[in-house]
Amino acid sequence: MVTNQWNMRLQEQKIKEQICEIGRRVYNKGFAAANDGNISYRIGENAVLCSPTMICKGFMTPDDICTVDLDGKQLAGKRKRTSEILLHLAIMKARPDVKAVVHCHPPHATAFGIAREPIPQCILPEIEVFLGEIPFAPYETPGGLPFADTVLPFLKPGTNAMILTNHGTVSFGEELEQAYWRTEIVDAYCRILILAKQLGGVTYLNEQKSRELLDLKKRLGFDDPRFHVEDCDLCGNTAFRDGYKEALPAPKAFDAPPVFPAYLKPAAYSSPAPVASAPAAATSPDLEMLVRAITEQVLAAINKS
Repeated sequence: MVTNQWNMRLQEQKIKEQICEIGRRVYNKGFAAANDGNISYRIGENAVLCSPTMICKGFMTPDDICTVDLDGKQLAGKRKRTSEILLHLAIMKARPDVKAVVHCHPPHATAFGIAREPIPQCILPEIEVFLGEIPFAPYETPGGLPFADTVLPFLKPGTNAMILTNHGTVSFGEELEQAYWRTEIVDAYCRILILAKQLGGVTYLNEQKSRELLDLKKRLGFDDPRFHVEDCDLCGNTAFRDGYKEALPAPKAFDAPPVFPAYLKPAAYSSPAPVASAPAAATSPDLEMLVRAITEQVLAAINKS
């Protein structure tokens, strides 16, 4: 019993240290200025470690980390827990597969949320395979249950990152580092899109190549909302249409994505014709006669020389 308690405390200390490390990465990347952002990790059936309020994520120590239950009640910690922990808890309760949540304000992704510009799909392979569609949770004043509830309609299986409109991003996963990487991927992609816009625009992949990427994603064991929603556009942000109380975010800065049938529907393009097989090989007697004739001609030529 004593050994188990010791192991639990040791594991908890390691997770606190990892939360501080993720905080340093978020701060050093410019994803969280001053006291911005929050990080959490579920350590038990009803216990979550989280960053406290009013602290720079780049300079936290393990002693700063709080413990709360799934209702947000603080259980331990010398600092006060953040009010935005309710957002993290809402995600964890809706998605039992999620243990880690990272919320911050990466500038390029946050710019899309402020402009309310949907993040186009079917452009970059890494986005299709590792993230997929990135929904927009509607704006609500941060802190409190109304703010936390904004993400609930968009937590379909396979979703692992979303834009908090006029606020920032939230990404999540089974481990802290995985949740953080997803934040990096979202912001890097948004930066690429902005640069492409300055060069003239984006080029969408065709239906076949887009489907091939989703096939690859499935083979690798990653989930995606497009694997479950029968009538969502292959490249459009429509797998979450039932979550939007208002109209779906409409593209303004980028050309609208091409309209392809849903991943679960038959493809619109024709499959390439099978390659014709090579002619059957000559039978052994025919081959032997051919070799003999060639040999005789070669020997005849040698005798004449």
